[in-house]
Amino acid sequence: MEEYKKLLEGARKELPEHVFKKERFEIPKVKGHIQGNRTVISNFLQIANVLGREPESMLKFVLRELATPGEIKKSGSVIIGSKVPASRINEKIKQYAHSYVFCYECGKPDTKIEKEGNLSFIKCLACGARHSIKSKV
Repeated sequence: MEEYKKLLEGARKELPEHVFKKERFEIPKVKGHIQGNRTVISNFLQIANVLGREPESMLKFVLRELATPGEIKKSGSVIIGSKVPASRINEKIKQYAHSYVFCYECGKPDTKIEKEGNLSFIKCLACGARHSIKSKV
C-alpha cells in the first residue's frame, strides 16, 4: 500500500496545475438604484453579455417573473416600473441562467440557443448535449 501511495503522489506531481483548479462561473450582480417609484439597473446589458444571451429576451423573462413593466433605454440602462430590491432581480437572473444558459448535462455556461421550426434548444458547446427548452423567452 505504501508503494501505491508513493506512485500516486508522483503521478499527481507530474500533472499540470490547471487540472486541479476549479474555475467557477459567476453571474455578475445587478448595479442600480431606486429613482422615485422605479428601479434603474445600470449593468443589465453587461450581465446579458456575460451570459451570452440577448438582453431583450432576458429582460422579458425577468419582467414576467417580477410581474412589472420595464424597458431598455438608449443609454443602456434598464428601467423597471416599480421598486424592486436588487436581491430579487439577482434571483430572477439566476433563475433565467439555470433555465436558459447552463447546460443540463455538464452545468457549464458555454451554450447557445438554436431554433428549429417552432422548437428551441440549448446546445452545449462544451459537451455537445442538446436539450429542448419551453420556448425562447
